[in-house]
Amino acid sequence: MTINKFSTEIAGRTLSVETGQLAQQANGSVLVRYGDTVVLATATLSSRQAEHLDYFPLMVDYEEKYYASGKIKGSRFIKREGRPTEEAILTARLIDRTIRPLFDDRIRNEVQVIVTVLSIDQENVPDFISIIAASLALGISDIPWNGPVSAVRVGKIAQNFVLNPVCEQVEKSPLEIVISGTQNKINMIEAGAQELPEKEMVEAIKFGFEEIKKIGIFQQEIIEKIGKTKKTLEKTNPTPEFIQEIYAFLNQNGLADAFYEKEKVTRHEKMEIVKEKLITYLEEKFSEEDLKKRKTEVDWIYENYLNDVLHQRILEKNERPDGRRLDEVRPVSCQIGLLPRTHGSGLFNRGETQVITATTLGAPGMEQIVETMELDEKKRYMHHYNFPPFSVGEVKPMRGPGRRDIGHGALAERALLPVIPSKVEFPYTIRLVSEVLSSNGSSSMASTCGSSLSLMDAGVPIKKAVSGIAMGIIVGKDGNYKILSDIQGPEDHWGDMDFKIAGTEDGITALQLDVKIDGLTPEIIEEVFNQSYRGRMEIMAVMNQVIAKPKTELSPFAPRIITLSINPDKIRDVIGPGGKVINEIIDKTGVEIDIEKDGLIFITANNKEAGEKAKKWIEKLTKEPKAGEVYVGKVTRLMNFGAFVEILPNQEGLVHVSEIPANRPVVKVNDFLKVNQEVTVKVKEIDSMGRINLTMRGLENRIN
Repeated sequence: MTINKFSTEIAGRTLSVETGQLAQQANGSVLVRYGDTVVLATATLSSRQAEHLDYFPLMVDYEEKYYASGKIKGSRFIKREGRPTEEAILTARLIDRTIRPLFDDRIRNEVQVIVTVLSIDQENVPDFISIIAASLALGISDIPWNGPVSAVRVGKIAQNFVLNPVCEQVEKSPLEIVISGTQNKINMIEAGAQELPEKEMVEAIKFGFEEIKKIGIFQQEIIEKIGKTKKTLEKTNPTPEFIQEIYAFLNQNGLADAFYEKEKVTRHEKMEIVKEKLITYLEEKFSEEDLKKRKTEVDWIYENYLNDVLHQRILEKNERPDGRRLDEVRPVSCQIGLLPRTHGSGLFNRGETQVITATTLGAPGMEQIVETMELDEKKRYMHHYNFPPFSVGEVKPMRGPGRRDIGHGALAERALLPVIPSKVEFPYTIRLVSEVLSSNGSSSMASTCGSSLSLMDAGVPIKKAVSGIAMGIIVGKDGNYKILSDIQGPEDHWGDMDFKIAGTEDGITALQLDVKIDGLTPEIIEEVFNQSYRGRMEIMAVMNQVIAKPKTELSPFAPRIITLSINPDKIRDVIGPGGKVINEIIDKTGVEIDIEKDGLIFITANNKEAGEKAKKWIEKLTKEPKAGEVYVGKVTRLMNFGAFVEILPNQEGLVHVSEIPANRPVVKVNDFLKVNQEVTVKVKEIDSMGRINLTMRGLENRIN
């Protein structure tokens, strides 16, 4: 067993790679370390082709292990890791979207890439390290793949871009971006930003790309030294004669014209007619046995034909399937307040894509607790995205959100995050749910627009409106390209890029780039940004016609939150022994109460009266008396030198015998006052030890 070790410097820290010791039965495996964050990546190829598949079967899994950060998580009864967290799914998608474009899509052998986090140092985020590790595992393996690819993170601190910022820097950075690419082009971007201008975003991408090139050279050297010879796999590879025959049949039967029908339903129906004719033609020509063997070839030729039609018509004639100009946005319409009982709702239509988003406001205590390998936190703002099968006219079982749904929901959530008010400004927990009712491309960006509308309808004081657009590109074999605004289904499926861009009128808040080609240059990305801004502003103008600013009043069905600030030392008085006091307030008023460590109290009530009752109760519990204030109190104890009177819950003061007004000298206090007697008193002073001295003189107390 030969162990190989390599290292290089990235952003002042050592990236080390080790092979030959771990996971030797995989086709390729590497251990990558950056700081004290360590990941193991493996790449495995099935020995046989998967039958009857019309796609390349790639699986990418990202495994979070709690032991990596020295944690034991879970319930009292289950302590092992279960299904992947949302963060793990999103990281797996980053890896998948980076490596997938560099496979030959004609491969039908299953490929699985698993990245396992073995150690994490709470400084170096493992996502970009995992992309590098996955690339190396594939690169040194015998699996055919056109890598390597590299990845970096870019942040911004004090007007300067920072390479691979540590976690503490990430929290302060107005930009968080992961960039992946080869030594020549960028092929994946995932970003969130605080309204970063397009020009600055391009500079950040260029900054990261320079380091990607260096890491690519480092990987290439490793692959050349220890990489295995690539296998020759059987692929879907029809003869030129068979391709020409099928192309001729599809041309004669008008598939290209059917493909360019403007309406999705009509397009689909006409294309299905041509496909049925093709099946009949093949059944007449080939035996059942031979046809089964050729099915994968026919599917590949059919897809390739549509790909060629789209590329040829757009590159040569600027013709899009629905007849729009290259930079034209589909017709947009919006509505708010459709759902009478929700706290806010927004309907966004763009072409045949339709999304309705509902806003729900809840108490601060409704925040989501997020426990992952990396961190434990609470989320007070969340966005969930649903894509039911009827939205694309299909029949499928509904088994909860898939990876795509989670990814799209996270993208829309990130796009709105910079405009969400702080907890001090708006203490509510905010949940958005986007339901895709009809889809013909760009449903995630429609969800972003619908969310902006819904939040404004709910009266959430977001800082600005946010709109989003999906951009595409068509690239010819000669390198000629055309950029498309607001891509729809066919342009997404057979096009070469899906670049989702969201933001306000002042800058970008979220990005997500996927490609089907080898990648884009920074110069092309800059062109895309410029064209996308015009489209986003056009969409935003329509949104602003419906609602330009948040409503000033919340829905009558939304809870009301009253905020109090008390002395932190008084928190124990509100809670009481074993929670007795706070539970009594909740039981008798029906409110929810959340208390922060700094003494901030949130009272959430379904009606104003209940909230005010709880507020007064807490104010009475936590009030600190001041000299000169008058109270009606109850005598609690009698002493030789005076009487103790409770003026506030659990707060007593002393009325000295000299402060009891009487028509004769006070010899015995109990001759004038009784326990449980109500008396009016005034705070005379609070001494240096915090003791309250009271007087009854000058007040309306009738004592004989």
